This record gives sequence, C-alpha cells and structure tokens, in this order.
Amino acid sequence: MDIFIPIQIFADFLTYNLFNITKDTYMGNAINFFIYDIIKIGILLIVINYIMAVTRYYFPMEKVKKILTKRRWFGLDYLFAAFLGVVTPFCSCSSIPLFIGFLGAGIPLGITFAFLISSPLVNEASLYLFPAMFGMNVTLVYNAIGIIIAVLGGMLVQKLNLNKYVKKELLISKSKFQILKEHDGKSLNTKKLIIYFWKDGWKITYQVFPYVLLGVGFGAIIHGFVPASLIENLLASNSVWSVPLAVIFGVPFYAGSVSVIPIMEALVNKGVPIGTALAFMTSIVTVSVPQLLILKKVMKWQLLAIFISITVIGIIIMGYTLNFLF
Repeated sequence: MDIFIPIQIFADFLTYNLFNITKDTYMGNAINFFIYDIIKIGILLIVINYIMAVTRYYFPMEKVKKILTKRRWFGLDYLFAAFLGVVTPFCSCSSIPLFIGFLGAGIPLGITFAFLISSPLVNEASLYLFPAMFGMNVTLVYNAIGIIIAVLGGMLVQKLNLNKYVKKELLISKSKFQILKEHDGKSLNTKKLIIYFWKDGWKITYQVFPYVLLGVGFGAIIHGFVPASLIENLLASNSVWSVPLAVIFGVPFYAGSVSVIPIMEALVNKGVPIGTALAFMTSIVTVSVPQLLILKKVMKWQLLAIFISITVIGIIIMGYTLNFLF
C-alpha cells in the first residue's frame, strides 16, 4: 500500500483540475511531479525532524553513540540499517530527512550511510515487482548485491572517520540537561515542550527545504520533458561500456523506483541487457542530480564525492554481474 496516495490525488487535483493543465503532456507531467514531490518531502522533513527533536530531548545522545560505537556488533548494526532502508517506502530525496534525523540522534555516520544507500536502491518495490517482471533469480541477486553495497559502503565511511565532512550546523542540538538549565532547572510544561520541539525540528527543515525545491524542480523538468524513447535508443547497445553509460544517463533524472521500473521493463523488452537496464534504474534512484543537490546542504563535497564513488562503483559491479549471470 502506497501511503502517499492522498498526496498524489491532491497533486492530480491541483494540476489537472485547478490549474487546468492537460493530462499526459510534458508540462502536465512536470507540474504534477513537482507538486507531488514537494508536498511529500516537505511533510517528511517536518514530521521526521519533529520526531527527532523529541528523541534528542528524552534520550541521551552520548549514550546512544557509546552503545553503537563501543560495543561489538559484528556488522549487524550496518545490516539492520540496510534492511531498514529496504522496508521504508522512500525514494532517494525522501530518505534524506530520515538520514538527517539519524545523524542528529547520534547514530554513527557509517550506519546512517548504510541506510542512505539501501533506502532507494533496495526498497519494497524491488521485492514485490521484480519477481513478476524479471523472475526470482534476478530479484534475489539484485537485492543481495544492493544490501552488500550498502553494508560495505557504510563500513568504509565509518572506517575512514569522515564525521568532519558533515555540516555540523544542521546537527546542533541541546540536551535535556542544557534546556532545563536555561529554565533555572524547571521542567517545561507540555505546551512549552511542543513549541520547543517544533522550533528545533523547523530549524533543520528551514535550512534544507530551499535545496529540496531546487532539486525537485530540476527533477521535474527532466521527468516531464525528456521522452522515454530517447533513453531506449541511447541504451539499446550491447557494448562493454553500456553499463557505465547507463549510470551516466541515469544521473540527471529523478524518480522513485516504482515509476522507473516500467521504463526498465520496456528497455529489457527491446533487447537491453538486464544488468544495463538495472544500472540505469539504480543510478536514477540513488545518485540523481536532485538528490545530490539536497545532500550538498547536509555534507561537504569530500563526503559527497565518497558517497557518489561508493554508489556508482557498486551499481556498475551490479550491472556487470547481472549481465554475466543472466
């Protein structure tokens, strides 16, 4: 069940009824896509940042860090983060609010990266749509490689100790002790707490949302005005370079996996190798330009470059592996 269906219905109403834009036109698709994604990501930003503000107040973040960094989990913490990405119904841009929330809650950077990679790459759509379209073998190999990429990528980021490349201004938060000290040791009543949580959550939302507008706006233009037939012609090649080219072609686009899978199925039906088609899809849902524009607000370019490198190399390996096996 798609929990965002009401937003899609509202976006359809605004686009095709209120604005009276013709359906299934380039302009109609672009405007509808923009309205839908801006509302969806905006709501996710507000809700998740509010929840994380409550979490930071009631749970000591230093204790969370100590539990996750000092104890030996033998990689299970990264695997759990990757599986959390599988079950969350978020595209690449929609997963960023939760990524910010995890960092603000004291979760180590490497574990949050495992989630950030797996959330758009190996999501619920690939679990319930792939078997019918491409068979169980392709589904299992694709999801297994995706989870391995997320886990190893997260471990690498943690090993390199890249916390200094996260923009700290987004993660500044006060502990419960600091807040009580500011109020002479007196506990805040329910009304004041609600107001404080709202302000704390809104601080991050306000800083990130302009980049959401920019990223989704760019994605809407590509989504609405670039015909699928152009992509089919570009990727209908069996050369050794087809997988890297598929990744490059996918980067400017932005869409959720559910909307890209039909295009990918059409590519496969036209003779494009399954690994090449999947490389195109995964680059769209994991390293699209709109997502990178939003992530640039959260992390410095050094960390962003490492994220891109890990993800792109993983996608290329996945593409070649699937082409070899199937």
